[in-house]
Amino acid sequence: MIGTVNFVPGDLIKVFQKVVEGEKTRTQIFEGVVLGIKGRGDNKTFTVRKMVGDIAVERIFPVMSPNIEKAEVKSKSKTKIRRAKLYYLRSKIK
Repeated sequence: MIGTVNFVPGDLIKVFQKVVEGEKTRTQIFEGVVLGIKGRGDNKTFTVRKMVGDIAVERIFPVMSPNIEKAEVKSKSKTKIRRAKLYYLRSKIK
């Protein structure tokens, strides 16, 4: 559970997620660009997009999920972002 969001769309973040496999739990890292933040309060979610080879993978994470250990900002955007949702990156990054 993150609680507060300290990143904005366009940032490169690492999301540490707990994954349960049988009786064991492990931490899986999902690293990518934040496309947008949606909702407010406990209902807040954020979308992260990463490239795996030639295939793009997007995941939507709830902020208040108990399966998310933490999310850390790896780097801020190099340019000023003027949009709340960066869905145009889907066609640009291939």
